[in-house]
Amino acid sequence: MTAEATVFVVDDNAGVRKSLGALLESAGLAVETYASGEEFLAAYDPERPGCVLLDVRLRHTNGLDLQDDLRRRKAMLPVIVLTGHGNVPTSVRALKAGAVDFLQKPVPPKVLLERVRAALDIDRQARAVIAAEAVERQRLSRLTPRERQVMELLIAGKTSKEIAVALNVSVRTVEGHRRMVFSKMDVSSAAQLVRTVLSKREHNPGG
Repeated sequence: MTAEATVFVVDDNAGVRKSLGALLESAGLAVETYASGEEFLAAYDPERPGCVLLDVRLRHTNGLDLQDDLRRRKAMLPVIVLTGHGNVPTSVRALKAGAVDFLQKPVPPKVLLERVRAALDIDRQARAVIAAEAVERQRLSRLTPRERQVMELLIAGKTSKEIAVALNVSVRTVEGHRRMVFSKMDVSSAAQLVRTVLSKREHNPGG
């Protein structure tokens, strides 16, 4: 079962947490609120999908320090920075650190919901790519060394006869390896194999 995407609100103002929570829940979104960065990090689980609504000025700390901490942890969660005291250096720092949005309080409800949904879409797409790459890695791991050789030559456009010559084996042996490669990689043709493997390498050079 896929975990439900959650909007994590981090703001030290109880009134703001309550109003944001009510707005997001009224739009059918799951919400969790935190009064500090420390409180959020204590509950943080990288496997949980969603996004973060982060206030810049938190009690005892700067919200952007939490953003930096999440980046050091290689957190995937998209961050939307909220502030009542916006300035250019702050917005530049937030966006350079990977924030997907920087919004000035008070944010019109319609705008906030649009940006939150866009952030959730970013997270969903990123996780889908990672999940697909994990499946491909698992499939590749099932190939024997000889099947990998055959696969690489198929990707290079070689025919079964050319592969047989290159590997000094019979065409029948190559055809057997070819069938196993197609089965393990869950493809039905050499063209589909090429698209599958090259697409993975484009997303993960050296993988």
